[in-house]
Amino acid sequence: MKTKLTTLILALSAGLALAHEGIELGPNKGRILEFSTNESMHGEVTDKDGKLHIVLLDKDKKPVKAEAQSLTATAGTRQAPVKLEVAKDESGFTIPVPKEGEWLIMQYKETESGKAITARLHYDTGKCAPCGNPEWRCACGEKEKK
Repeated sequence: MKTKLTTLILALSAGLALAHEGIELGPNKGRILEFSTNESMHGEVTDKDGKLHIVLLDKDKKPVKAEAQSLTATAGTRQAPVKLEVAKDESGFTIPVPKEGEWLIMQYKETESGKAITARLHYDTGKCAPCGNPEWRCACGEKEKK
């Protein structure tokens, strides 16, 4: 019993230690989401004035004008999804901030007839103890790898 309990504690600790692994921050310290299958297009998500701003970035993390691209966004629960209003300008997209703890599901299209790429973000605003950033924007795991 003691061995099983120790194994469980170690497994949970490892999961917490790696919780931020794979999160990448962009040039504006926003969360990078993949908007392509070959890493040629990214979206950098930042928050300001109660809205999420998604700037389009190329493979070198340089800004791309939003022209033919489109984005749809859904938040809420599986049982009660809510489609969010997406505003577009030449730098990217703006959407309302989802409720705390909700998943934000975005579908990005390079062109109107293009295949949709789905990106997911768990909107957790709790503060990360080591870095002080909101959990949805924390990249402590990235810092540990370097």
